Amino acid sequence: MSRFVTTADALTEGLGRAISWLTFAMVVATMIVVVLRYGFDVGAVQLQESVTYMHALVFMLGIAYALKHASHVRVDLVYSRLSSRARLLIDITGHVVALFPVGLYILIGSLDYVAASWHVKEASAEVGGIPGVYLLKTLIPVMAVLLMLQGAAEIVRALLQLRSAGDG
Repeated sequence: MSRFVTTADALTEGLGRAISWLTFAMVVATMIVVVLRYGFDVGAVQLQESVTYMHALVFMLGIAYALKHASHVRVDLVYSRLSSRARLLIDITGHVVALFPVGLYILIGSLDYVAASWHVKEASAEVGGIPGVYLLKTLIPVMAVLLMLQGAAEIVRALLQLRSAGDG
């Protein structure tokens, strides 16, 4: 069980650290687009669309990283005052009751949408835009799988902590 947690954590951590560099690339690309547009009256459609792609990558693939590091917004007026055992039980319940159903809904609900996009090799509606919109849409089910994988790792980690606390 702990090997599963370690593997899932390593995948999430590596992916999160890798895509974090895209935030810097987005800033640079946006600056270039602005300078080209307002300084030289030149449009850069592919560069502008690449910012959208990078933004999607950061959020869709970074969501599992945020879960791993407990970086999601939560209301913890009560949570922070509870015992560690109660917090672990709330986390497990939240993952089972909310994260997995929502993740499954997103995964199942997106499959036809993504398949249709792949079927026509959907491209940008903009002239000269990036042709791989279907790749962008593929991030939706990938995000759901990564989120559920990290959610499962969080559940196993919490169960291991509960078990070790019970032994002591």
